[in-house]
Amino acid sequence: MSEFDHTKTDEDPESFSMKEEPSSFSESEFQSLEKAARREEAARSFAAAGFWMRFWAYLLDLIVIGSIDRLLIKPVFRLLDIPLHETSMFAPISILFAIVFYGYFVLMTKYFGATIGKMVFGLRVISFKRERLTWGTVLFREWIGRYISATVAILYILVAFMPKKQGLHDVFADTTVIHERRLETERFSQ
Repeated sequence: MSEFDHTKTDEDPESFSMKEEPSSFSESEFQSLEKAARREEAARSFAAAGFWMRFWAYLLDLIVIGSIDRLLIKPVFRLLDIPLHETSMFAPISILFAIVFYGYFVLMTKYFGATIGKMVFGLRVISFKRERLTWGTVLFREWIGRYISATVAILYILVAFMPKKQGLHDVFADTTVIHERRLETERFSQ
């Protein structure tokens, strides 16, 4: 018997249907295995960003966030005569600063794969599990993971000692930060 059934189907008159053999993969299974193999190969060939590169990128991000706070939030608070120097964690200024801080990291990482600091230094966040970062991965990495790393600052230093140069938030989210420019240079030199 032939591998292909050359009879036309009712749904698509131009298509041919493939008869399934018990030991073969379906086309979608084969494509998903192929994608997984490419992701695994990419994960093995990346150049992980170390502690100091990530540190300088983070400092630049803090400058950007501080600028947003000073240019947008503080003038509005002054205009509305809302106190700027309350020390409570639930003060309006503290809540808005936290929204800007976490919102910046979540939105930039989700839509661009990197914050401005990472872009300047040629870094990018990648997932070990998927080709694109999902909302769940980004929220967990940037919101929950960053909160944990900020609360216990010593945990951020783990990046220097982990084999894949991952922070605790990266380990939880199965992500890492890579040198994007090094990968591009290596591709062109081959």
